[in-house]
Amino acid sequence: MDWQELTDLTRGQPFVVERVRLAGSGVAVEGQFEPPQLAQLGADDQVFVAAFVRSHGSIKEMERIFGVSYPTVKSRLNRIAERLDFVEQLDIADTGPASASAEVVDRLRRGEIDVQQALAELEGPR
Repeated sequence: MDWQELTDLTRGQPFVVERVRLAGSGVAVEGQFEPPQLAQLGADDQVFVAAFVRSHGSIKEMERIFGVSYPTVKSRLNRIAERLDFVEQLDIADTGPASASAEVVDRLRRGEIDVQQALAELEGPR
């Protein structure tokens, strides 16, 4: 069974995977695992997300591929984004350069620092 069959079978209802077998090694793990959020999307939405990534996020290209308008693409992206919350679940312990920069931008957005302070932190030694 592939993911598309599984998402068709579940019709968008939450499901749990209880057994995972590593192909070729004979190793199997049993428990309760939630599938990745992208796998929980319907097949049509999975195709849409894949096309968006392959088009490098170009809404103009998405309009061309799917033959729909800009507002339609944006609306569908917004609807899909509402189902994906893994960005908020990222581990705060990641303190690499990208994470540090993102934290500075977040603090700026929240009004905790001003633009000058943010620029100084972003340009400072890492």
